[in-house]
Amino acid sequence: MLKRFLKQPHRSTSAFNLSLSLVKNNFVLLGLISLTLTACGKEDGAVKPPAPAVSVYSIKSQPVGGYREFVARTEAFKEANLRARVEGELTERHFKEGSFVEKGQVLLRIDPAAYQAALSSAKADLSSRVSGEENAKRNLKRAHELINDGYISQSDFDRLTTEESQATSAVKAAQAALEKAELDLSYTTIRAPFTGRIGKVNYNVGNIVSPASNTLATLIITDPIYVSFQLEESLYISYQQSHQGVNQSESFEFDISLRLPNNSEYPEKGKLDFADTKISQGMGTVGLRTLFPNPENIILPGLFVTLILDSQKKEEMALIPQAAVQENQQGKFVLIVDNSNKVVQRQVTLGRRINAMWVVEKGVDMGEKVIIEGLQKVRSGIEVKGIEKQVDPLIGTITDIDDSSAVTEEKISPNANTDK
Repeated sequence: MLKRFLKQPHRSTSAFNLSLSLVKNNFVLLGLISLTLTACGKEDGAVKPPAPAVSVYSIKSQPVGGYREFVARTEAFKEANLRARVEGELTERHFKEGSFVEKGQVLLRIDPAAYQAALSSAKADLSSRVSGEENAKRNLKRAHELINDGYISQSDFDRLTTEESQATSAVKAAQAALEKAELDLSYTTIRAPFTGRIGKVNYNVGNIVSPASNTLATLIITDPIYVSFQLEESLYISYQQSHQGVNQSESFEFDISLRLPNNSEYPEKGKLDFADTKISQGMGTVGLRTLFPNPENIILPGLFVTLILDSQKKEEMALIPQAAVQENQQGKFVLIVDNSNKVVQRQVTLGRRINAMWVVEKGVDMGEKVIIEGLQKVRSGIEVKGIEKQVDPLIGTITDIDDSSAVTEEKISPNANTDK
């Protein structure tokens, strides 16, 4: 019994060793499985993901005229500030504020009573002076006859000569006073100096007005109307060098148009009227003035408008879809797909917008491919798969090139709607 008991530990140790061996084998197996899985994972991670697909547009050129927009201000073709030239009570008004008046029409009247009295006095004084002159002339004539016979002295003759001269001067002074009195009386009636539209009256009937008073009312002509703007000195030099004649309206080869404050296009076309003779040192610009018909009096003086210069000379310019243009702190930019199918960010300088297309003045070349769809999936430097698409230049619709229902891209009409 004791021997059997003593032999049992030996059997337990053997079982323990067997169990330990199995555990070690299991750990080795698990390690091999782990290494296998790790190797598989590394192999899967090494597989390159497919390049994202984006829609691209091949940049094309189009004959486009030079286009610039300027902030401009309208001015009356002619303007007159009506003021009192004599003092008195304003007694009459013969027009409606804001209405059109004819040249020579009576507009306002100042009480003429005092000036009529002054005129009568001047007439009487002139009559008296004329009588005095006539008497002095008669006396001098007799003196000429008497002095030859020695009946009067030389001193008396000199005195009569002086009196005749003084009488003549007095007549001239009285005549001048009469003319002034007539002029003052005429100033009591204020007439329209030209046909135009008259504004608000600043003094009511019954007010006392004088030459020191403010403007009584303003009369303007608004058809045609001036539109003035400032042209940068660099553009001025460029236009001069291209013989487009900024200083001579007949050779200024631009279509001149206006956009009104409500973004509507003004139907009339303008022409260059005046260019200043020097550059403003403070602003580095030259002042230009254009002239527009205004038959409906839509435009009033003092209005801020957008003046558009569109050159009649066409140049080949790059056009890109509006959908391709993005903006950052440096300005406008586009994403280009280069020959290696890599995305390249490019800052661009834009010109005019023609319907759904932008004119690019600087930053891209003809034939380059610009991304127009899928912009959110890419960034500069990554590889992409560019799928070339076509764009309707009028409305910007993007379609497949082989789509039979797609609108065929055509040359943009020179008369197409434009915006800046």
